[in-house]
Amino acid sequence: MKDVVQLKKSLGIILFILLLSLSVNTVSAQKQVKNIVLVHGAFADGSGWEEVYKILKKKGFNVSITANPNTSFTEDVAAAKRSIDRIEGQIILVGHSYGGAIITEAGDSDKVAGLVYIAAFVPDAGETLLQLVKSGPPTPNSGIEAPTADGFIWYGKAKFHSGFCADLSKEKADFLYDSQVPIAASAFVAPITKASWKNKPSWYIVATDDQTVPIEGARFMAKRAHSKVTEIKASHAVYVSQAKAVADVIVRAANESLK
Repeated sequence: MKDVVQLKKSLGIILFILLLSLSVNTVSAQKQVKNIVLVHGAFADGSGWEEVYKILKKKGFNVSITANPNTSFTEDVAAAKRSIDRIEGQIILVGHSYGGAIITEAGDSDKVAGLVYIAAFVPDAGETLLQLVKSGPPTPNSGIEAPTADGFIWYGKAKFHSGFCADLSKEKADFLYDSQVPIAASAFVAPITKASWKNKPSWYIVATDDQTVPIEGARFMAKRAHSKVTEIKASHAVYVSQAKAVADVIVRAANESLK
């Protein structure tokens, strides 16, 4: 009889532990942000996010890719905000390169739970991209050209592969070059009005072989924003060449931003 009583007690304890574990896992799942908005930078379009998109979708995330026109900073921020506005629930906002400036401005929405910067600019209020670019030594392999007569800037063919995406195949680099979206020169002198990283948690990926955003500049901006930093040996196009590593950081942000 005592053995039966003891068995019932043991089964009760086991059941309690299982229910407690289920409760903890449910709460943890509820805290994970399920919406991701990806914002590309200059000299690129949304297609570069394809592998990151696929990885995140397989993990159950709702993923949206913003096709910012790169026609002016104001219009690019408006495009990101349109993506944010159509989503229900909390969002992790992700920006690559110039996209970092866009998410800094657009990220003040109450829907945005966290910011992920990928080899990106992280300006403060009142700063411009031009100020950040000039704040340190230029990258010698950058292929950014002078503005055209109509006020747009392209990334030149001669240095595109080596300066923008050296760790990709020539075939992939050619595709990225031919699909690039030029950026309005005016975007480089448009001051940031809202630095959302001051009241949002942030994560930063430093691409240690970056030939477009100087590495020390990236580290400075990440430190200033109190971002959680991950360094990846990759080119400026790290979100293309190291899609899994980038997706892992985004998932980490989704898991940690509401804690």
